[in-house]
Formats: sequence, structure tokens, C-alpha cells
Amino acid sequence: IMSSVRRHGQPLIDDPERVGTVTALGIDETSFLKANAQHHTKLVTGFVSLDRHIMIDLVQGNTAADVRAWLGAQPAEWLGRISVVATDLHEGFRNGLSPHLDHAVKVADAFHVVQVANRCLDQTRRRVQNETLGHRGRKDDPLYRIRRIMLTGAERLDEHGTSRFLLGMRAGDPKDEVLGAWLAKESVRDVYLASNRADAQALLDKTIIGASCDNVPEIRALGATLKRWRPEILARFDTGASNGPTEGLNLLVKKVKRCGHGFRSFDNFRIRVLLHTGGIKWQTPRATPIRTRSPHPIA
Repeated sequence: IMSSVRRHGQPLIDDPERVGTVTALGIDETSFLKANAQHHTKLVTGFVSLDRHIMIDLVQGNTAADVRAWLGAQPAEWLGRISVVATDLHEGFRNGLSPHLDHAVKVADAFHVVQVANRCLDQTRRRVQNETLGHRGRKDDPLYRIRRIMLTGAERLDEHGTSRFLLGMRAGDPKDEVLGAWLAKESVRDVYLASNRADAQALLDKTIIGASCDNVPEIRALGATLKRWRPEILARFDTGASNGPTEGLNLLVKKVKRCGHGFRSFDNFRIRVLLHTGGIKWQTPRATPIRTRSPHPIA
């Protein structure tokens, strides 16, 4: 069956008209093979047209060399039309864009920026739990009970949620370290609530300065990350670019993997993914209705 898929699908994938012109490129990674005794988790990198919401290609690995090699194989004229590139906060992706896409505006995806702030809060909570209780979080521990409430936006908490949040902090955060991480997370979210670039820049710089001077190591690490990615974070307000289409296509990639019950051959996996997400127009035959006699009425 797979041989038939290759014979029929490879020409469709290689069709130069399939992708066309791309002005906004999205890059993200997803898993291909789970870790086992023989190897670590194997990742693949997807290149997405944010204009048409289709998968351009899929390559093995997620390093700067992998991204640079794929870009180097593309026509210079095609690369020259790309003006925006949206990625998560992965240094390998940012470094891999050079030199082929030095002319493009790099954008740090808003979802992943907030995700980094959420991770800072979660890491702080886990450390404080271990230091105060001597073990990992358990269902009756005060901070563990409000772990999901802490990750919820402050504006979405009702009176009951706010009361639970305050009681959990009072009982499980004696040095207010988790509270500080929560405030830093909310400060990052406030950046994306700004209506223009000037306000976003002021909020982001205030967050970076406050986090960099904090006594909590996780918050300082968050401040360092925001400082490194400051131009890419603010570029979101100049371009409006988002990696949302890329994340949506990643769900379809996982769907292909589930339907195939896993793949051992990357080439087979790539063909199946591109046939499903690569913008290919299938010529499906019309279904022929099954003709049956009408049942006789019961007298």
C-alpha cells in the first residue's frame, strides 16, 4: 500500500505549483519517534506557509544546521520573497535562519512567550514545595491544589477562584517566591494586552528590569530570556504574525501518526504528512449510490 502511495503521491508533493510564493514562514518542531532503549526522542521540523496555512516541508532534526540546510536548498528568489518568520523561543531556529533569511523580520510567537512565563511559575512552585514540604506536590498540598488556578489569567478568575488562590499562597508560599513568579507571569501577559507597540515596549522593558533584579533564580532566568528575545517579541506588534497555523498543522501531523499507528521510516512519514497537510488537491471519484429495492409495505 505504501508503495502505491509513493508512486501516486511523490509527483504531487514535488509539483512546483503546490507551494507557490511564500511571504510569511512558520517553523516549529514535533516528535517523530518516542525515546526507547536505543535512542532519544527523535524530532522533526515543519516549515509552514502562514499565507496559505499549508505544510511546505518536513525535515529530520530541530537544530540550526537542519534549518540552515533546508533553507540552503531552496531557490534564492523564493527565499527573497519571505519577509516574516515566526518561531518559538528556540535558539536553534533563530540561528538557523542566518544567512539565508537575514533580510526577514523574526517574530517570537506570543503563545510560546507566555508558555515560558508559565514554565517559570511552575518551576518555582515545584522548588518551593520541595523546600517547604520535603516532597513533590501531592493532592492535599496547598500549592499543588491551586496549580491550575495559578496558570489562569488573572482577569478570568472569579471570586471563588481568587479566594482559593490567596488561601493557597498564604499556606504554601512563606517567602512569597511563588507569588513573585505569578506576578512576573502576569506582567508578560500584560505585554500582549497592549494596544500598540510603544505601550508593549514599555511594559516589556519594565518586566525585564524587574525580573532581572529579582532574588528568585527562576524569575531571573525568565528576565534573561525576555531580554535575549526582546526584538522578536516586539516584532509581533509590527507584523501581527503568529505561529497559530503552524500549531494547528502540528495537530494534523500527530493525527497522521496516530492513524498510521506510528512510523519507522521518516520518508514514508513525510509523504503521508505532506499529502494530508501540503495543500494538495485530491481528485476524488464520485461515490456510486447502492441501488436497492424498496421494501414492500406491510399489509
